Amino acid sequence: MSLCDWPGRISVVLFLGGCDLRCPTCHNSVLAWTPEQLPCVCPNDVHQYLEAKASWLDGLVISGGEATLSNDLPGWLAELRKRFVLPVKLDTNGMHPEVVEESLRLGVVDMVAVDVKGPLDMYPALTGNRVAPNQASACLDRIFDLAGEFPGRFMFRCTLVPRLESTDVDQVRRMLPAGFSLITQSFFEPRNGQKEEIPC
Repeated sequence: MSLCDWPGRISVVLFLGGCDLRCPTCHNSVLAWTPEQLPCVCPNDVHQYLEAKASWLDGLVISGGEATLSNDLPGWLAELRKRFVLPVKLDTNGMHPEVVEESLRLGVVDMVAVDVKGPLDMYPALTGNRVAPNQASACLDRIFDLAGEFPGRFMFRCTLVPRLESTDVDQVRRMLPAGFSLITQSFFEPRNGQKEEIPC
């Protein structure tokens, strides 16, 4: 349960395991990188939980890891929407815009929160060398085009990790499509108190 993952809404957050990035400042690294170490939650348990709480929920947040790694995500969200009348917010790093687009066109997400890691030239360092600047540019350009097409359904965030300077954050703001503002989030050390190493 969360009062902060979707501002203004009481939401339940479903975390999907796995991520193709290796951000050294990840706060959810076990779930993101080694989800097999964690117990799975079966769909029936999710359904029962939502049925029990749905009357006082006003949002469902799908987070990770990176939820858009699941190619069947749009179909699964469509099933949830049929069963539970809840608005859905999708958290994503924006590197799989085709899944975001399908979800929007199917009408199964009401809000997409995109985490922009930093300026394009910093993407290799900020993602554990998993995303090159040209790849980040191509993916984010598609995301920004979708934001222009669905202007009420996007928010853009940037976490103020130690590597980012204020000038870097200003550069991220200038990247966004017209009419959108950047939400900055404070950085907290990973829960184990240690900084994550960048896997090779």
